[in-house]
Amino acid sequence: MNYIWDNLFRRKANEDDIQTILRDNILFQDLSDRELHFIESVVHVRRFHAGEPVFKQGELGVGMYLIARGRIEIFVKDPNAPTDESRDIFITQLLPGDFFGELALVEDTSKRTASAFARDESLLIGFFKPDLNEVLSRQPAAGIKITLRLAEVLGKRLKDTTEKVSDLRRALKDMREPPPVDRPDDQLK
Repeated sequence: MNYIWDNLFRRKANEDDIQTILRDNILFQDLSDRELHFIESVVHVRRFHAGEPVFKQGELGVGMYLIARGRIEIFVKDPNAPTDESRDIFITQLLPGDFFGELALVEDTSKRTASAFARDESLLIGFFKPDLNEVLSRQPAAGIKITLRLAEVLGKRLKDTTEKVSDLRRALKDMREPPPVDRPDDQLK
């Protein structure tokens, strides 16, 4: 199956020192030089032009991307838009060193929950589920290190999301329930 990825994504070593970019990323920072060299041989380097989609919401997710250069903007479809109209809501902008799409590494049939577009000329490093499986079978120690870091990142992101949802629920509750108002006759009692 890797031959498909070879045709879709050009594999290039040493472009912008891929090994250094990988080493600086939390998922790969525990790897030895030998393990990093192996990872460099399985990742996929791809350039995206400004405005080009990396992936779109609803598409099947196959893996994650690490930003080597450029900026990526994340959008979701506006659920309140009329059915004949498609509007996107800006969520965030990601910068070099950031990564996104990592849920596709752990889910079997993961659909993208957002769209990602290159804001400007961008260089991304793709690390896909078949790549992770190859690492786990050929370099099990490296695969375990990556998987543990991935679990750590996903756990932290889940915790952060839970806290944000709790904050939003509290704010929404406060908006629905106005504070009690002192009435003049309450002070006479």
